[in-house]
Amino acid sequence: MTKLSEREWAVLTALWSTGGATLGELSDALRPDTGWSRNTVLTYLTRMEAKGLVTIDKEACPHIYRAALDREACQAWERHSFLRRVYQGSAGDLVAAFLREEHISPEERDRLRKLLDEMEV
Repeated sequence: MTKLSEREWAVLTALWSTGGATLGELSDALRPDTGWSRNTVLTYLTRMEAKGLVTIDKEACPHIYRAALDREACQAWERHSFLRRVYQGSAGDLVAAFLREEHISPEERDRLRKLLDEMEV
């Protein structure tokens, strides 16, 4: 898998949330956050199909566009990529950095402790 651009994430997120959409539906869904015209959305869909990121059901009228990739798989790939790139693969350093910089609730802290205990860390 290759790194997804922010724009590709936007298109895939819209497709994941709908389960598949026509060009018009997708354009309407993306316009408030992106300001993209129908032609811009079509350009992204065409390019993303060529990259294997989107499928197009051309038998349907109008065509139906769907994400060709699983959301969880893309999220996992991005997490691992970020971890390798920024923290040299150290999940502990990543978690420690977040915990130093971000407040977590007592409930979140308890869940984290339980997770660490289950992992026998």
